[in-house]
Amino acid sequence: MELRQLRYFLKAKDLLNFTEAANHLYISQSTLSQQIKQLEEELGIPLFNRIGKRIVLTEAGQLFSDYAEKSLLKSQEGFLALQDLKELKTGVLNIGVTYGLRSTLIPAFINFSKEYPGVKTNMIFGTTSELMEKLNHLELDFALTFAEGTKEEVFNYVPLFTSPMTLVTAKESDWAGKKEISLKEITHLPLAMPTKGYSTTKFVTEAFKENGLKPNLLIEINDILTLLELVKSGNWYTILARTTVTEKDDLMTIPIQGKNMTRTAMLISLKEAYEKKAMKIFYKFLNVSRD
Repeated sequence: MELRQLRYFLKAKDLLNFTEAANHLYISQSTLSQQIKQLEEELGIPLFNRIGKRIVLTEAGQLFSDYAEKSLLKSQEGFLALQDLKELKTGVLNIGVTYGLRSTLIPAFINFSKEYPGVKTNMIFGTTSELMEKLNHLELDFALTFAEGTKEEVFNYVPLFTSPMTLVTAKESDWAGKKEISLKEITHLPLAMPTKGYSTTKFVTEAFKENGLKPNLLIEINDILTLLELVKSGNWYTILARTTVTEKDDLMTIPIQGKNMTRTAMLISLKEAYEKKAMKIFYKFLNVSRD
């Protein structure tokens, strides 16, 4: 059953004349008759009584016409919905982000939403491992995170920028005026860190281990906002990428000395997944080129 057959049937039903219906549809009468005959054969029942040159709807034809009209209406609604999707008047964008990249995502999101207010956005914060899992199960369209080490073949990785690792302190801390600090100096400080699910903690742990040092880790917490509140108290310190801390957080950051004490922010997507138009447009607001 084809949509054009439904259109032919409904026009014939309205005019009750194959010749006039064919003229309105700009097709030959034989084509119209043939298509309606094929439709009747597929349905297994006549839709018209053919009486000489006159045609009259059968009981089946009258019943079927209601469903045919609804089908054409739904198909038109579907076409218009797809047009809206292509023009970004509608649609859904699922974005995953680690807390450390919120200051990168938020301005891009605000500017995108101003230009495309019809696109609904689901913003999911999580650890890198959580986001990669969701991305792999198509629960996210893309993720913004810090990702080092082995790259998985199923993902696309697009570098955004690098950010130095820093010691985060309260503004009134004795260390707040330092230009930089070493890992060895940090071992004497009480640390509060994100839980092991965060890639930052893995990065920091490996950095201390490679230098034969052991940090004074007193608190692990799975909420970065709470972690920063603890640091504001002046009782603890933490280690985060500089982009994680903004001026609004009312904290100080001190770059950490040493090689490889920087992290690379990545935009990550699934290679085989369909790339929505909304994704491509959003990348531009992040100043990312995917061409």
